[in-house]
Amino acid sequence: MQYDEKQTVARDASPIYESNAPEHMSAGRYIATRIPTLKPPMAKTPNPIKLLGTLNLQHWLFFLVAFFAWSWDAFDFFTVSLVVTDLAKDFKKTNTDITWGITLVLMFRSVGATIFGIAADRYGRKWPFVVNNILFIVLELGTGFCQNYKQFLAVRALFGVAMGGLYGNAAATALEDCPEAARGILSGMLQQGYAFGYLLATVFARGLVNTTKHTWRPLFWFGACPPVLIIIFRLCLPETLAYKERVAVRHANGSLTSTFISEGKVALKRHWLLLIYMVLLMAGFNFMSHGSQDLYPTMLTNQYNFSANAVTVTQVVANLGAMTGGTVVGYCSQIFGRRFSIIFISIIGGALLYPYTFVGSKSVIAAAFFEQFCVQGAWGVIPIHLMELSPGSFRTFVVGTTYQLGNLISSASSTIESRIGERYPLPPKGKTKRYQYGIVICIFMGCVYAYVIILTLIGPEYRGKMFGAAHDSDLAEATGHEAMAAVLHRRERMGGPDDSSDEGAHEKRTHVNRETV
Repeated sequence: MQYDEKQTVARDASPIYESNAPEHMSAGRYIATRIPTLKPPMAKTPNPIKLLGTLNLQHWLFFLVAFFAWSWDAFDFFTVSLVVTDLAKDFKKTNTDITWGITLVLMFRSVGATIFGIAADRYGRKWPFVVNNILFIVLELGTGFCQNYKQFLAVRALFGVAMGGLYGNAAATALEDCPEAARGILSGMLQQGYAFGYLLATVFARGLVNTTKHTWRPLFWFGACPPVLIIIFRLCLPETLAYKERVAVRHANGSLTSTFISEGKVALKRHWLLLIYMVLLMAGFNFMSHGSQDLYPTMLTNQYNFSANAVTVTQVVANLGAMTGGTVVGYCSQIFGRRFSIIFISIIGGALLYPYTFVGSKSVIAAAFFEQFCVQGAWGVIPIHLMELSPGSFRTFVVGTTYQLGNLISSASSTIESRIGERYPLPPKGKTKRYQYGIVICIFMGCVYAYVIILTLIGPEYRGKMFGAAHDSDLAEATGHEAMAAVLHRRERMGGPDDSSDEGAHEKRTHVNRETV
C-alpha cells in the first residue's frame, strides 16, 4: 500500500464528493462544505442483479442469517403493537397503559446494545448472536404466560435488553465482509428485515390472535419457535473475515484485552463528537419509524372504523412498500450518496403525510404503500451509513448503541401520540371512545421529517470507507504500526483476502491512508 501523491493531487482537484474516509478540517470549512458535498457523485454502479452476483456463498450465508434474525427481532417487537386492544382488555388497562410495554422495550434496548455490542467486538460476532436468540425464546414464551400487567411490563423490559443487542451484530455480520459496490443494496435489503418482520407479525396475528380460547397468547408462543432455527444456522457459520483480521492484529500486539481497551480509548478520543451526532441522527430515524407505524393500526380501527381484515390488508401493503423502498433507496445511495438519498426521500415522505393520515376510505392503502416506501427507504441507507461512520474496532458496539440510544430518546413516540390524540375526541362508538389520531400523527411526523433532513444535511458521509484492519488508523495507533505490518505481511504471504480488491480499490486505499481524523 503505497502513498500515491500524484493520484491524490488529481483527486483533490476534482469536484467535492464527500466519501471514503474522514478528513480533518476546521469547523468553518466543514460548515461551508455541507451543501457542496450533497452533490450526487453519480458513481458507476452495476445493475442490482450483477451486484448480487458478486457475492460468494459465505457472503450470502452471513447476510441471510443476519436478515432472518433482524426480521424476527422486528416480529417480536410488533406483536405488542398489533394486540394493544386485546392486552388492554385482558389486563383491564387502557390502550395508553399498554403502550408502555412498547416504550419499555425501546428504553431498555440501549442497555442490550451496549452489553452485546462490546461482547461482539471483543469476543466475536457469533456467540453474542446466539445468546441473543436464546433470550428471545425465553422472553417471548414469558410474555405469552404473563398473568397481569406488572408481569407484562417486567418481561417486556427484559425483552428490550435482549432485542437491543442484535442490530449492531446483524449489520456487522451481513455487511463487513461484502464487496464494497454491493453495500448499498445489501444495506437496504437488510434493513427491510424490519418491515418483513412487521409484515409477518401482521399476518400471523390474523391467524393466531382470537382464534382460540387463549386470545392473544399464541402469537407470542409461536414467536419463540423460529429463533431455534436461527441459532442452528449461525452455529454452522464462522466468524467474519474482518473480525478475524482484527483479532490477529491484537494477538500480534500481545494482550487481547489491553489492546481492545486501548482501541476504545483511541476511538473515544478521536470520534466522540461523531458518536453524539450519530445518536441524535438515530433519534430522528426512530421517531420516524415508530411515529408512522406504532399507532397506525389503532388509528385505522378507532378513528376510521376499519375492520380487522381491512387493517391487515393495509398493513401488508404498507410493508410491501417499505421493503421495496428500503431496497431501492439503499441501492440508489451507492450512486447518489448516503446523505442526498436520505434527504430526497424524506422530502417526498413529508409530502405524502396528508393522504396517509386523513384519507378514511380504503384508498388509504396507496398512501400507506408510498409513505412506508419513503420511511423505510430512508432507513435502507442507515445500516451501511452507520457502519461507514463507525470506528472500525467498535463497529458492532457503535452501530448498535447509537441506534438503540436513538430508540431510547424516541421511546415514548406511541405514548406521546396516544396522549395527545386523547385531546381530540370523536363521537364514541357504543362504549368505545374514539380519537382523531390522524392529525396527531401527521403533525408529529412533519416535525420529525424536518429534523431528519436538517441533521442529515449537517452530518458527514464516508461512502466507500474500507472496513479491513489494514485501513484502520485507530487500530494502528492502538496496536502500533509494527503489529499491523506483521499481520498484513503474513496475510500477503498466505494469499489472504483483501477487502480492497474490487475495481477502483487502489484509489480508495490512497484516500484511506490520508485519514487524519
